[in-house]
Amino acid sequence: MSSRTAIFESSIAYFLSPVGKLLEDDTITEVMVNGYDRVYIERRGKIEPTDCRFESHDALVSAINNIAQYVGRTISESKPILDARLPNGFRVHAIIPPTARTGAYLTIRKFTREVMTLDDMIDLGTLSESGREFLELCVKIRKNLVISGGTGTGKTCLLGALSRAIPEEERIVVIEDTSELRLIQKHCLYLEVQKSSEKGKGELSIRQLFITSLRMRPDRIIVGEVRSGEALDMVQSMLSGHAGSLTTVHANSARDALVRLETLSLMSDVELPVYVARAQVASAINLVVQITRFVEDGSRKVTRITEILGLDDENRYKLQDLYASHLRGKTPDGRLVAELEPTGIQPTFAREVFEHGLEEEVQYSEKLWTRP
Repeated sequence: MSSRTAIFESSIAYFLSPVGKLLEDDTITEVMVNGYDRVYIERRGKIEPTDCRFESHDALVSAINNIAQYVGRTISESKPILDARLPNGFRVHAIIPPTARTGAYLTIRKFTREVMTLDDMIDLGTLSESGREFLELCVKIRKNLVISGGTGTGKTCLLGALSRAIPEEERIVVIEDTSELRLIQKHCLYLEVQKSSEKGKGELSIRQLFITSLRMRPDRIIVGEVRSGEALDMVQSMLSGHAGSLTTVHANSARDALVRLETLSLMSDVELPVYVARAQVASAINLVVQITRFVEDGSRKVTRITEILGLDDENRYKLQDLYASHLRGKTPDGRLVAELEPTGIQPTFAREVFEHGLEEEVQYSEKLWTRP
């Protein structure tokens, strides 16, 4: 650790000491400061108030300014929003008045120190054994997967868990707005978005990083989240030989995810007719995995695994659900019980697992595959 980082680590810890115990609690995933005297947390998917508070509005703003100084930026009335990362990797988002109407707002997204696996997700009820095996096999046969869900549903966590199915010998490029993913494979290259300096220089967007990654001879490209015109570059790279890509997108259903990718593709600086963008998205994406957070108990569950079948005669997306989640009730302590089960429909690529020599890995999802 450099002396500069060590100094800022100490000073940030001092300024954030009113919420220090929350940042150290591994059961807490988000710390939300809604003004100096109102602090909330997210624990196990549920939001709870706390009795923590900063001494004053100025104390909270000083903490935010200290974080901004650490990342080499400023936050002011003319630039009231800050996105940054703490020395320990936690993601920070801050907004100050007058944009924040009732005081300064500070949100800290924590990352678990232990990388979650698909087996962990089975234990939590997020996935079923059959769904886990099916998704792992789809990664191995190089299907392009999009993980879709709302804010805080665990998209990045699921993406990281799915990435473990990528063969060790492949060269993987990971592109993120804020670095969160930690892959177990050794041959990984991590690229992170860079914000512009105070002089407006040095900015590198996800789109620029994506274009750069194509020149790095990747076997796989993982994009943490698609948010803008880079969607077009990603879709076109999937169509031109970079199969097996993984990414996430904010959407509430498989169809919405495709429409969002289509819309984001149109946000690029390439003049593209709508029907062309739609056709490319429909051809590039093989599967959408929908993950949902349930307010009742805070649990996160994969609710659909959907195959994309291209476009119909009226230029609309054709979809078929391969897996669907069915609620079975609640446990005595109020936790929802659901099972992600096959719908009885086989994917159009049902023979590929055997063509890739992976028949020995088929155990729980056998009904979805067809032996040659």
